[in-house]
Amino acid sequence: MAIQPIFLFSISRSGSTLVQRIIAAHEGVATASEPWLLLPHAYTLRPRGVDAEYVHPLLVAAIEDFADSLPRGGDDYVEELRRFALRLYEKAAGEGSTHFLDKTPPYCLVAEEIMRIFPEGKFVFLWRNPLAVVASLIETWGPWHPTFMSSDLFIGLPRLVAAREAHRSEVHAARFEELSGGDEDAWRSLMGYLEIEFDPSTLTEFAKVDLPGRMGDPTGRKRYSALSSEPGQKWRRTLANPLRREWCRRYLRFLGRDRLGTMGYDLDQLLSDLDSLPPSTDSLATDLWETAKDVAKEPIRARTRTRRIGAPNVIRELIRA
Repeated sequence: MAIQPIFLFSISRSGSTLVQRIIAAHEGVATASEPWLLLPHAYTLRPRGVDAEYVHPLLVAAIEDFADSLPRGGDDYVEELRRFALRLYEKAAGEGSTHFLDKTPPYCLVAEEIMRIFPEGKFVFLWRNPLAVVASLIETWGPWHPTFMSSDLFIGLPRLVAAREAHRSEVHAARFEELSGGDEDAWRSLMGYLEIEFDPSTLTEFAKVDLPGRMGDPTGRKRYSALSSEPGQKWRRTLANPLRREWCRRYLRFLGRDRLGTMGYDLDQLLSDLDSLPPSTDSLATDLWETAKDVAKEPIRARTRTRRIGAPNVIRELIRA
């Protein structure tokens, strides 16, 4: 039987490594730290989003012209991408595995393309409180600045929400807060979608799942060996200073009520949670300095994005908000 691909879609710092390890603790499920395998190939189906020495839109046009010479046109090209990836997944999985789980956070940028390549795939959309995500990004990859992680926050997450809405009946969505808290009903629902019998022991045995490689969560694998609701509250300390709170307030409004609703969160509640934080000046001086540098650099970055990858001007988006 051919290997069954599973894709775990999320932006960075959404708890995907924990979810990946628990799924992979089930019998027959193989995985790797973060393959990133499909990223360059999915972008051959998307004319914008790549900054390269060659002209990426011309590459896409050339491949489209080549595909026109194939018996089934672009469908043949996409089918060969699928076969290529499945062969590698099968080799990586080894004997006895029935499923291969690919958890690669940058896939948030090309979820639609990956779903086109794998019509038989299983697709899990993992959401996490955006405030907790921002705080975790700062703690892991800081220092914070206004355009911090804009690819994930301002491009990747809206694309994931759009893909979820467009394929609602074909995918499964889950919130990290329920999964990390050990909600067995949430886990049974997820594993039922994957057509894998849920094993409750995986909620305690997942720490034995090894994820070798240079990619992946640099902190969570070591810090969390058991399920806990504690990560859901850590963001409060990180986001308490007034500059970060205002930035987060504008970011939540950028996401908007509808997107947040699709993810299972309420805009008013998140704003209220943010406003309830006790005042703090922690990291404020550093943040002001990083903001000044960011504003100075943004015009150059904005011209590059507009010309080559079509990403939004994050400073302008925040000012409009």
